[in-house]
Amino acid sequence: MKTQKTQALAKTNAARLLDSLNISYELRPHEVDPNDLTAISVAKKIGLPPEQVFKTLLAQTSSGDHLFAVIPGDTELDLKKLAHAASAKKAELASLKEVEPLTGYIRGGVTVMAARKPFPAYADETIELHDLISISAGQRGLQLLLSPSDYLRATAATLADLTKDLTKAPNRAGETA
Repeated sequence: MKTQKTQALAKTNAARLLDSLNISYELRPHEVDPNDLTAISVAKKIGLPPEQVFKTLLAQTSSGDHLFAVIPGDTELDLKKLAHAASAKKAELASLKEVEPLTGYIRGGVTVMAARKPFPAYADETIELHDLISISAGQRGLQLLLSPSDYLRATAATLADLTKDLTKAPNRAGETA
């Protein structure tokens, strides 16, 4: 995989960070539907399985510290597991109005790399199961494809079990699956 040097694709700060670390990646653009910014939708548009498209969420601990959680696109964040990984009593998702001022990125374009503030990052341990992953390049409609090891090196993310076990989650009728 070579670093994409196409003029048509504007470099994002995340891509510049990868360049500075000599990390190979591919920029992959896709159409944006502002009404459907899900990682599953992005996965379909870029031709990868949802479990290889990682979404970045901003959370806050009970002590007021912010942190990033990076999880597969087809999963849900388990806030108790995130709090445990961060040695915090509790964690909750940051409000949407906080995301851009704190990270410099808008919903659908959040990435750990080159965020406005360098919050600690926690990546779901399943990231290492793949040869290639996709994460937001820092803007809607543009993904970065790179190896998980390079992503972990660029972000200094801590590996942890962060996702809910959906096999035990209640279904829509409120019954256990």
